[in-house]
Amino acid sequence: MSVLTCVLDNMGSSCSRSHSLSEAETTENAKTLTGEFCKRQKQSNTSTSSYFLIKLLFQTGFDEAELRSYTSVIHANVYQTIKILYEGAKELSQVESDSSKYVISPDNQEIGEKLSDIDGRLDYPLLNKELVLNVKKLWQDPAIQETYSRGSILQLPDCAQYFMENLDRLAEADYVPTKEDVLYARVRTNGVVQIQFSPVGENKRGGEVYRLYDVGGQRNERRKWIHLFEGVNAVIFCAAISEYDQMLFEDETKNRMMETKELFDWVLQQRCFEKTSFMLFLNKFDIFEKKIQKVPLSVCEWFKDYQPIAPGKQEVEHAYEFVKKKFEELYFQSSKPDRVDRVFKIYRTTALDQKLVKKTFKLIDESMRRSREGT
Repeated sequence: MSVLTCVLDNMGSSCSRSHSLSEAETTENAKTLTGEFCKRQKQSNTSTSSYFLIKLLFQTGFDEAELRSYTSVIHANVYQTIKILYEGAKELSQVESDSSKYVISPDNQEIGEKLSDIDGRLDYPLLNKELVLNVKKLWQDPAIQETYSRGSILQLPDCAQYFMENLDRLAEADYVPTKEDVLYARVRTNGVVQIQFSPVGENKRGGEVYRLYDVGGQRNERRKWIHLFEGVNAVIFCAAISEYDQMLFEDETKNRMMETKELFDWVLQQRCFEKTSFMLFLNKFDIFEKKIQKVPLSVCEWFKDYQPIAPGKQEVEHAYEFVKKKFEELYFQSSKPDRVDRVFKIYRTTALDQKLVKKTFKLIDESMRRSREGT
């Protein structure tokens, strides 16, 4: 995890200012990510890769051929989503006291079995009008909608509602994914992906050029990337604050926010970061501000002492400031006395808000330049 990137739930990136990365290497890394997703999506939680966001915001963006290459990933997200909801409804109908509201109609059960079977294949078909009609029928089933409202206990991707609302467009014969579609697509960061960029954009003077590492945050990925961090200028740690009521994919007994807390504490104490600047992204604020109105922050053990004040926007800000303070306290508790003077800044982010992300990266660039200049 490290400098100048925007990464989801327990992932990070690092940047240094040396060793340029060739376009061929960058493109090949992205192709590997996209190809591996279709084979591995059921094995791990997924997120928006910083590679795609950085390429869109600070490089040349995507041409039509590149956009088309994400069609299979996006369609896979749809199959994955509907299968999670279908399987979730079946499970809830067996274990919940009010189980009847999770019982899917017989006709839609048949559709659910067919769609679940498709998700289990490696050679699943692309979406078409007939398949979309089936997905819509199942999505609109009251039991599925009830299950969707319980998404925090399922491993349901954040893109679920977005893609379900755009099914007809996704299935068009001449469909070309939009930039927003690509950003919503869930792709696992498997191993380490690199990209070089400047926060002020290409062919402009004044900004630094960074080399970014996008790394997997899952437990089994961390051993692959910690050795990369010798000599980096800064670490960006991305914490998905909306996941305070969710469990890990790889350990459904472990709260995601508690895991984030432990990982942040561990990263702060690594010897390779003794003099390294830290930028904390409190990400997925857009989801957080909706969820906090329905799910109390105190469901997370770390936030059990939280006291709400009033519904509405005031409560959202109050809850956000509480979470921010918790991370600040953890930073100073975990930092040795000779490390507390390193640069530490917190940013509120929404990865899908491109203007906000671009502004945040420029602020980080300015902050780092001032730090090096001693101003």
